[in-house]
Amino acid sequence: MSVENNKKEAMRWFATATSDYEAALIMNDNKKYAHACFLSQQASEKALKALYYFFDSDPWGHSIFKLIDELKNIDLALYETFCSLIDDARLLDKLYIPTRYPNGLPDITPDLAYSQKDAEEAIIVAKRILGIVEKYIN
Repeated sequence: MSVENNKKEAMRWFATATSDYEAALIMNDNKKYAHACFLSQQASEKALKALYYFFDSDPWGHSIFKLIDELKNIDLALYETFCSLIDDARLLDKLYIPTRYPNGLPDITPDLAYSQKDAEEAIIVAKRILGIVEKYIN
């Protein structure tokens, strides 16, 4: 893709990240905490992938930690900006699979495993990531 096309693609990914974030808020308000956690992870992943496209790079994978860590291959200053979010990335990575599957955790379903506190923490982290990404791509 050309640089111009990648910038358009970045905006598409960021729009979808924003939509996922808004859906996480709705799920949280409706006490669907596992779904709110997962959508927060998805919003963050898609926002970071938008950043990759914006910088004319090709994102790969679902790990927030890895997506942040590999920013050092794009721009060291960019990487340093996101380094403070490494612990947040680890938190979100733990929400990728067990929030969705009944066999992701032993003997309980995601609905029983995740609380309002979990969802709110994931939402705060997603908002932080989306906010930083938005500053770069707008």
